[in-house]
Amino acid sequence: MMYRSGFISIIGRPNAGKSTLLNAIVNQKVAITSNKPQTTRNNISGILTREDAQFIFIDTPGIHKPKHELGKTLNKNAYTAIAEADVNFWMVDATQSFGPGDEFILEKIKTSHIPCFLILNKIDLLGKEKLIKVLQEWKERYAFAEIFPISALKKDNIDQLLEVTKGYLNEGPQYFPDDMISDHGEQFQIAEIIREKVLYKTEEEVPHSVAVVIEKKEETDTKIFIRALIVVERTSQKSILIGKQAEMIRKIRLAAQKELKEKFQKRVELELYVRVEKNWRNRSSKLQQLGYLELEEDE
Repeated sequence: MMYRSGFISIIGRPNAGKSTLLNAIVNQKVAITSNKPQTTRNNISGILTREDAQFIFIDTPGIHKPKHELGKTLNKNAYTAIAEADVNFWMVDATQSFGPGDEFILEKIKTSHIPCFLILNKIDLLGKEKLIKVLQEWKERYAFAEIFPISALKKDNIDQLLEVTKGYLNEGPQYFPDDMISDHGEQFQIAEIIREKVLYKTEEEVPHSVAVVIEKKEETDTKIFIRALIVVERTSQKSILIGKQAEMIRKIRLAAQKELKEKFQKRVELELYVRVEKNWRNRSSKLQQLGYLELEEDE
């Protein structure tokens, strides 16, 4: 039996459902989700290993018009994934009309010369006639390798998507062990869970200016202690994040603690504090320190 393996990048505009799809495929939460744009900031691998194939899915930041150095870095990460993949999944919210952002991504796809699947997500929100119309419009725009209407949230049509994708992968090695489902370690996952709770609990300007750093993690057989720093850009954001009588930070801490307890099956004690780092999203040194920008190697 031929063993197939390969890398599939999941690209698209913010809020298309890329992280929801990745979590549905590997049947476990490896990427955080929220209704805020640019929730995903790193290229996150989700690994699905089967008897005859290993799929390595790369969840990428939503491609958008950047306003900061951070935004430029996120777009660059997504472009790299497009160029290096064996197959690209371009995920589109089927309920949204085609816009300049889609046109921009389509041009990237055309020049990549890599098989591209158009994944039309959120079809559960469309009627049959509307779906047929949307499918026809997309078919006229480009000769995609495959077009798949799915619902990532309801896991509709995902098994068929995987079966067809396997046919596009080459014969190759198993890159990761059977039990590995992500290339990111525990500290990254903990930080992302905390950041997700910030995204859910806060509004407007705060979510995009937040980064989370795990400063301490101590573990025993029954308990985990975690101390985490939440970085924001302005004093006003710090005030919002802490809230009146520290009510907001308490809600964030309790929500994160609950999920971490379920994840690790242990009692979790989480300590959070907030620090202002002015304009960190425009400072390369801070982006490197916070793990969003790789250090440039000397030639």
